[in-house]
Amino acid sequence: MAMNRMMECVPNFSEGRDLQKIEKILDCFRGRDGVKLLDYSRDEDHTRLVVTTVGEPEPLADAVVDAMGTAAQLIDMTRHQGQHPRMGATDVVPFIPVKNVTAEDAVALSKEVGRRAWEEHGIPVF
Repeated sequence: MAMNRMMECVPNFSEGRDLQKIEKILDCFRGRDGVKLLDYSRDEDHTRLVVTTVGEPEPLADAVVDAMGTAAQLIDMTRHQGQHPRMGATDVVPFIPVKNVTAEDAVALSKEVGRRAWEEHGIPVF
């Protein structure tokens, strides 16, 4: 996957047990132009899914916003149990500059994703 600009994102989701839910979240990153799912790990005790993905900033943002919406639909936080502290179905969404992007670009992308998460899915972001 040749890219001129590349950003990494490592979103954490509050699900580590239900494989069907995990697959639906991961599907948001699979088979998308400009995005590559590099790795993921799940932890049943912490009820946590950590995804590592890279991509061009715009398609990566689309995938992340879709994954956040999917997680919000699938994960019932009123019944959630696990050892890891959590704030919501999606906990953290760090962006890391990789190629031909800056830390400032990562900050701007995180703010854009936060705005879209609220506007498209009603997910508060801070």
